[in-house]
Amino acid sequence: MYTPKYYKVTDMEEIKDFISKNSFAIFVSTRDGRSIATHLPILFQQEGEDYVVTGHMAYGNPQWKTLQESEEILLIIQGPHSYISSSWYENENVPTWNYQAVHLYGTPTILSQEDLVQDLTRLLEKYESHRPDGALWNTLSRDLLDKELRGIVGFKIKVNEVQAAFKLSQNRNDRDYETIIEKLRAEEDENSHQIAKVMAKRLDN
Repeated sequence: MYTPKYYKVTDMEEIKDFISKNSFAIFVSTRDGRSIATHLPILFQQEGEDYVVTGHMAYGNPQWKTLQESEEILLIIQGPHSYISSSWYENENVPTWNYQAVHLYGTPTILSQEDLVQDLTRLLEKYESHRPDGALWNTLSRDLLDKELRGIVGFKIKVNEVQAAFKLSQNRNDRDYETIIEKLRAEEDENSHQIAKVMAKRLDN
């Protein structure tokens, strides 16, 4: 991913936090010379000195076969993004776009049934444990779980390379930067508000 030095992020704690909050990824692999992609939820974890990504896809999705065939796959994690009008700058310039994105390259393997159950248990705990009567693994019927397990394939990706770009107007002067935050807060879409929030947090730090 092309990443100018202003926008490159290497702090793994910051990257981990970003992925945790934006954990619906695009899984990209190649089969028969053609790129294919699936949108799916993931878990990003540290195992010893390694970072790994786990998830699952439908057995009916032929892309799962690339887990056996590919030496490397790409995961794309997209965060908030927003149009930036150059009318907000002190000096004449062209408009641009602010965004946050992470690319993960890694080696895929297929999870065993036991490891898949553990991964699904963790996934449900992340998204259900705070809910009254949450749909946790041990609250669902055995028949339902057995049926669903037959229809999915679990995977683990050992991450070999992390590329992170947080393009947040770091190249603008302080006055422009603060004006951009103010203007984004006045926009009507949630993405603009999210970018403003991230930019303001960086200003505070």
